[in-house]
Amino acid sequence: MKTLFSTLIILSTFLVVFDAHAQNSVHPDLRYAEGELINKKANGFNGIWYMNQPSNDEYVYKYSGGLAVYCAKHQPFGVYSEKADKTFFCFGGTDDSNSTLFHNVSYLDHKTGKVANPTVILDKKTTDAHDNPVISMDDKGYIWVFSTSHGTSRPSYISRSSKPYSIKKFKKIEAAEIENGEEKPFDNFSYFQIWHVKNKGFMALFTKYRDGHRVTGFNTSKDGIQWNEWKVIGHIEKGHYQISGENNGKISVAFNYHPEPKGLNWRTNLYYLETTDFGESWQTASGQKVQLPLTTPNNPALVKNFQSEGLNCYMKDLNFDEEGNPVVMVISSKGYESGPQNNPRKWELFHYKNNEWKNHVITTSDNNYDMGSLYIEPEGIWRIIGPTEQGPQPYNPGGEVAMWKSTDNGSSWQKVKQLTANSEKNHTYVRRPVNVHPGFYGIWADGHGRQPSKSSLYICDKAGNVFKLPEEIKKSVVTPSAVDFGK
Repeated sequence: MKTLFSTLIILSTFLVVFDAHAQNSVHPDLRYAEGELINKKANGFNGIWYMNQPSNDEYVYKYSGGLAVYCAKHQPFGVYSEKADKTFFCFGGTDDSNSTLFHNVSYLDHKTGKVANPTVILDKKTTDAHDNPVISMDDKGYIWVFSTSHGTSRPSYISRSSKPYSIKKFKKIEAAEIENGEEKPFDNFSYFQIWHVKNKGFMALFTKYRDGHRVTGFNTSKDGIQWNEWKVIGHIEKGHYQISGENNGKISVAFNYHPEPKGLNWRTNLYYLETTDFGESWQTASGQKVQLPLTTPNNPALVKNFQSEGLNCYMKDLNFDEEGNPVVMVISSKGYESGPQNNPRKWELFHYKNNEWKNHVITTSDNNYDMGSLYIEPEGIWRIIGPTEQGPQPYNPGGEVAMWKSTDNGSSWQKVKQLTANSEKNHTYVRRPVNVHPGFYGIWADGHGRQPSKSSLYICDKAGNVFKLPEEIKKSVVTPSAVDFGK
């Protein structure tokens, strides 16, 4: 059975990697099967295992592992509702053989401490974790799940709960966007980040694939159904990866770029822009207005020229200090390949303060795809929770999760707690919910870095206590188990 499980995963992930290289040349008649709306119970929390780009060395892949809440360019995976006193969250789930990607949604009830048996909204008909869902909530409490796609070979979907604050049933939204003045189905988007602004609606930042380029832009919608015309933020050479955040109606975006002729594995530089009028105008952190789209590497949005230092830049998280100033977290390294040759992999913080960008190094880790979240709390306390410690599969994504703390606006950092230890599999991608609640501070998954494996999901509270979400559930709600890693 174990051999069969591994064979199925390897075959499916090979097809995904093959598709990833061909996705801009797929004939319409050869598209993957369309996703299927399911609305059934998952009866447990089982995350997707995924790999990308075999490397033919001891590390096996460029990156891999338990990627249920991958990638950093998908946001958010959770949102807290004060009215319901629940944190609703989504993740990329799978079946017993990792043969498909399920879009699952659940919640933690902070009154009872129990999590809900996940609802499987959609079978995405792929094993590509780039198709993971993201979640949002509107002013009325309806839960929205946006089902992304990796390029153009598969459609994207939008689903909305049938009732406010409920995960029992979702219905597909037949959304439309304006394209060249005409209304067309809004059914293809990649690297989706969705922010709901009270009394305004949704702003989505996402990527469209055009002639092999990853073009970054945004769209807005008052109701999530009728979307305006997508506008390009940046199309510099071969494109971009971006992260974003929302703070009191201000939406900020940070991104890198892929230089010609090398492309995405040589991503570099850090850029930043923001809008305070829902995308009508964009400016730098200093307030300088810019004309979109950005098309050249040297432009007013440039924060740091990593390219001049021969370094890659990997986008991780974006948050805001107590005054609303942006704080961007990235990892810089010497190259895209796994292994010690590209050390040091620096976790770097860029904080706009007193009319300048301040740059601080937090720590180092051993893989470009290590990813944690940045928390900025009242009274000047900043935290980072992420897999900064070396795990059982060194130099593969993830590791052991630790909590870091700063009391001087990110200038210096101290590791205050190690949340996991003595693990059999690397822990990957710690994600921060919107309106984060102390009882649900982060969610992540584990998975073997060098071979197919089962993947479990975990949550932690503000104090760093870790709870494992059950792999099997027979009830509608269940209390997650506290985990003692024998630290």
